[in-house]
Amino acid sequence: MDKRCVMLIDCQSFYASVEKVAHPEYKDKPLVVAGDPERRSGIVLAACPLAKKCGVSTADRLWEALKKCPELVVIRPRMQEYIDVSLQISEIFKSYSDLVEPYSIDEHFVEISQVLNMFGSPFEIAKSIQDKVKEETGIYVRAGISENKILAKISCDLIAKKNESGIFYLPKTQLDQHIWSFPVEKMWGVGRKMKQHLNRLGILTIGDLAKTSLPRLIKLWGVNGQVLWQCANGIDNSPVTPNTHDTQKCIGNGMTLPRDYVEAWEIEVVLQDLVSQVTRRMREKKVMGIVISVSCSGADWDFPTGFNRQMKMEDPTDATSIIFKQVKKIFHANWDKEPVRRLGVAVSGLSSSEVYQLSMFDNSVTERKIDSVMDLIKNKYGETAILRASSITSAGQAMDRAAKIGGHYK
Repeated sequence: MDKRCVMLIDCQSFYASVEKVAHPEYKDKPLVVAGDPERRSGIVLAACPLAKKCGVSTADRLWEALKKCPELVVIRPRMQEYIDVSLQISEIFKSYSDLVEPYSIDEHFVEISQVLNMFGSPFEIAKSIQDKVKEETGIYVRAGISENKILAKISCDLIAKKNESGIFYLPKTQLDQHIWSFPVEKMWGVGRKMKQHLNRLGILTIGDLAKTSLPRLIKLWGVNGQVLWQCANGIDNSPVTPNTHDTQKCIGNGMTLPRDYVEAWEIEVVLQDLVSQVTRRMREKKVMGIVISVSCSGADWDFPTGFNRQMKMEDPTDATSIIFKQVKKIFHANWDKEPVRRLGVAVSGLSSSEVYQLSMFDNSVTERKIDSVMDLIKNKYGETAILRASSITSAGQAMDRAAKIGGHYK
């Protein structure tokens, strides 16, 4: 077979499906997975098909979802369980192909070009995968199939998710028949603002975008314009790469605060907790960073305030105290003294920590030894086995975050 054969396999309502498997008593009830409303995270993360039929959708506020569907079953997210099930499903994909690339926790690209003679036609392979995942995990998956990743993604999102079999093969030569009539906002990469820009130009469908002059789109939006045109025309030469997420360019962490923080000392406590988490991950990955970024969002959504600033240090480091010192400097240079709702810290410009520059003018060696001892204690006894005193004040969030993954409870 000359052409490649790539699948995008998606887990239907993943978090909600995992919970329905765990709670068979809710099989025929509308169910959502949602965050804790008391901590401003009362947002629907996943809604099962029955809940969607009631008008509930992902990103609805929980009170809105309950208004649409009063009989809704609400379950708090269990992120570790979802990660474990996702990894289990990934292993099933790997039993069919070595080329499996995670796209998100509930989506994977799987290239089957080299195994078609072994397992059958693309549809037969997709059906076999679908049956095996359902049998072993209880999760229903859908598969879009084509000759590259972007077409597989479009095939899955626009057709496979909605047809009876949950599987659709999209030849590139049939884009005009199956895809071009969809509204342009249905295409990957087109958000609300881009839709408005395109509509003003008379580009209403994916077909309109595909037929638009490429030089015109490049003149308007540069590289992004070319990417949009290529997507609409199904042009994508990127490989399916199993190790695509192995190399990180940035390590960061952020959080929405449980209440408005107005005092500098409170904000510094949270920043130090975030820095501690970021630098520990850096040391686990044996990297140092030289560019420090700090982001801050104000508490008033109607009149947004905040900033996102970065600075480059003289030398790379993974020392918690050194990076925290720079984070404080960036924060106080840019904070407008308004109440704060969200904070974020990131370190980029990463390099190996096995070779680094010693300086006569700082105590980085001592700081790294202290960090190393703290890491050893946490690795052995748990994340909260040793904490800075500030972390157990009323402003501290380290205890709460230790029970979470990605901002949600494990």
